[in-house]
Amino acid sequence: MSTNFSSLPVVDVSALGASGASTQDTTELSQKLYDVFATTGFAYLVNAPLSFNHDEVFDLTREFFALPQDRKMKLAKKSFRPGHYNTYRGYFPTQPHLTPDNLKEGFEIGNPTADHGTRIPASTQKINISEPNVWPDRQIFSKQERLEEMYNELQSLASKLLSLLAVPLGKETDFFDSWLDDSLSTLRLLHYPPVTQTALPGPDEAARLSCSPHTDSGILTLLHQDTTGGLEVLNAAGEWIAAPYIPGSIVVNIGDLMARVSGSRFKATMHRVRAPPPKPDAANDRFGRFSIPFFFEPGEACSVPVEGDEGPVVYGEYVRTKMATFVEFQEDSGYDTAIRRIYEPY
Repeated sequence: MSTNFSSLPVVDVSALGASGASTQDTTELSQKLYDVFATTGFAYLVNAPLSFNHDEVFDLTREFFALPQDRKMKLAKKSFRPGHYNTYRGYFPTQPHLTPDNLKEGFEIGNPTADHGTRIPASTQKINISEPNVWPDRQIFSKQERLEEMYNELQSLASKLLSLLAVPLGKETDFFDSWLDDSLSTLRLLHYPPVTQTALPGPDEAARLSCSPHTDSGILTLLHQDTTGGLEVLNAAGEWIAAPYIPGSIVVNIGDLMARVSGSRFKATMHRVRAPPPKPDAANDRFGRFSIPFFFEPGEACSVPVEGDEGPVVYGEYVRTKMATFVEFQEDSGYDTAIRRIYEPY
């Protein structure tokens, strides 16, 4: 359980991009990160060494989701388009028949430089988590290369953060290096369409959520959130603490697996996203809410050492188990029929 905090701490990580950063600077940053993850499990990062800013990442995201639905459905995962081969990367549409409080569409990419074709044999699993990315035609979406650059920079940032955590965890500085081999990290663009007043069932409209309470399952999450607000983090007193956007910041939080790696010294903190108040003119709202999380993940075959009696966790097996709880991978008796009825025209 996290501590009884009333706001999220802000951590200046400019030392990660400074060529002349001193040993003292990095040591102090390492301890600061350790303290944050051992108490709140969440923080704002400022002055991160990234070549893109908040406006660029959200302009790019809006551009993708503004594509016609038939173009986005050409990238849809196999569960939405049975004739497609991609099962893990690509696009997923909203699924109102499964979860009315988690309405979102998304587009996901993995490592843009991995040699998926030769590194991983044809999977016998229903979902191939090491499959290559799929992309729109460059004529209609020209930002593929920029998205790939963003992915690589966020992967580098997550790697630097992890390297700083090795020493306070009592490990060698290169302890996490092997986790980066064939990493399955995911950059996810999310769009929550605007909600009308009439779309909110039930009497407690103020409690409606864009994303229900959860902890992240993996190692680290880096989040670009838009100015709409709504992110809330649960403290030890059971209070939901607002975490609004701070200009120039990225939110970072610990996942369940990293909490286990740390022997529960780090906290995977429960969080949710509250839906903004519905607008009478929501039909004229072209955008709604956007969110861009980057999930740092090891390779599929990576053996992750966790403290306890169960021994190391093979990441591919771990994430497949977790996927059963992800909305976009859930199935029920009416799932395939409902999905095909809604999206087959595309």
